[in-house]
Amino acid sequence: MAKLSQIQHEEVRDHFRSFLKQRGLRETRERLTVLDAIYEVTGHIDADALHLRLQQQEHSISRATVYNTLSLLLECDLVVRHQFGNSQAKYESSYLFRQHDHLICLDCQEIMEFCDPRIQNIQEMVADVYAFEIKRHALNLYGHCQRPDCANRRTSRPDTAT
Repeated sequence: MAKLSQIQHEEVRDHFRSFLKQRGLRETRERLTVLDAIYEVTGHIDADALHLRLQQQEHSISRATVYNTLSLLLECDLVVRHQFGNSQAKYESSYLFRQHDHLICLDCQEIMEFCDPRIQNIQEMVADVYAFEIKRHALNLYGHCQRPDCANRRTSRPDTAT
């Protein structure tokens, strides 16, 4: 996701503050720091990597606070959680979220985002046929990227699917 403008970032913070207030939860420096950190990431990040990033920035925030804050951010729709295969859950900022899907390389674990309007059209058609209101969808395609610099890439593969 692209970086937010200062005004958009303040809107995100205001939304989180309102959410906390409505739930009777305290607005703490630590919670706002986790919010800011997840919005500094341009892609996907797991909770442990986010915690390490905060430690490297010399924030003394516990791993539990990171996990708990991510749960709150999920609840108020400021982040989305992805489970790509057997890997640890990854989080992504979702303010001004544009629906997109993912290609995941089984060799280097690279996650590539793409958006194809045909998927949206299919989704709308299926919703109409089944009288179903779709709130969100997830499409994750797993395979082997063909980039020459792909880490762990095997030079030859059997023709069988993984």
